[in-house]
Amino acid sequence: MLALGFVFYTESQKKGFWPVFYKYVPGLLMCYLIPAVFNSFGLISADVSKTYYVASRYLLPASLVLLTISIDLKAVFNLGWKALVMFFTGTIGIVIGGPIAILLISTFSPETVGGVGHDAVWRGLATLAGSWIGGGANQAAMLEIYEFNQELYGGMVLVDIVVANIWMAVLLLGIGKRNKIDNWLKADNSAIDKLQEKVQNFSEKITRNPTLTDLIVILMFAFTAVGIAHFSADKISTFLSNNFEAVSNPKSALSSFGSQFFWLISIATLIGILLSFTKAKNYEGAGASKIGSVFIYVLVATIGMKMDLGKIFENPGLILIGLVWMSIHAGLLILVAKLIRAPYFFMAVGSQANVGGAASAPVVAAAFHPSLATVGALLAVFGYVVGTYGALLCAELMRIASAG
Repeated sequence: MLALGFVFYTESQKKGFWPVFYKYVPGLLMCYLIPAVFNSFGLISADVSKTYYVASRYLLPASLVLLTISIDLKAVFNLGWKALVMFFTGTIGIVIGGPIAILLISTFSPETVGGVGHDAVWRGLATLAGSWIGGGANQAAMLEIYEFNQELYGGMVLVDIVVANIWMAVLLLGIGKRNKIDNWLKADNSAIDKLQEKVQNFSEKITRNPTLTDLIVILMFAFTAVGIAHFSADKISTFLSNNFEAVSNPKSALSSFGSQFFWLISIATLIGILLSFTKAKNYEGAGASKIGSVFIYVLVATIGMKMDLGKIFENPGLILIGLVWMSIHAGLLILVAKLIRAPYFFMAVGSQANVGGAASAPVVAAAFHPSLATVGALLAVFGYVVGTYGALLCAELMRIASAG
């Protein structure tokens, strides 16, 4: 909160050094980097405080409810086909990026991508593919399927955290330059602008000075929904795991349906959408989305807390593979965005729905506008569904590339 307070206060200054600084460095990126610096110097610890767990399991679903409560679902669907095209482009970028990275790095450092049996590097990289297309459940499935040596698995987790966080920082940096990027892409932003305008107009019409009762009722909606989502996610994942072998078997492509987090995010988003058809949506006027945005920013800071900047240099060979891999993913996204004139919003959220999953796709989407968080959540849930299939294809291509 100290980091967030510092960023928001300095960003609100109209004169002096800070307006110039934030012209080039987005405030959201600073909300992420300052906790990362604190963590890197050992001043705070994500592991000891468990703040990320609390933020991702409780504040994230609460924010999704509050950011979705006034959503116009029809307007979200009117965003059209480009959102899905960019999401699948991101998936394809991960699928082909792994084997291409192995082929490139094997030309000058074959030992970096070598290994035999359960120590084979491609088996470990398969877990990265699971994480970067879907999420934690898909990553665990890949570890089970390809039986990578668990003693070496920590190195892969490190690459996952370092490369994914560097890429998220790049995307956040781009948000500050989105108008320039959209001009270069010759992007059509009309559907996004229309959605933002609708939410803005609705919000202005019902805006009121919130009373204590308003704030308590808003938090009641948010955390009652979180409670229902946790309870239901637990019941559904347990039922599916107990009754369907395809879900309970970690090696199955359907194992992500046994993930509580998958159901938690899905149900919280669904409750928010259902509330948007009731009078609850009028609480947007009392600041529902502002409270949801506070939760999102706390989540951003806790994601930053997981980053140890010193570890970037611990395993340079593996991190180089990850960086080359992510560059291919990024290059393909830029190429397709340019071809179909997709806005930077679709590119950033399509990428983060793959690489970051449900914990960070809504963060990136909400950075454009709070009303867009739902788009990030829906695409990320979609990522869980296709994650294992995409990762299996990527792993088999990496096996072939390694053999070559």
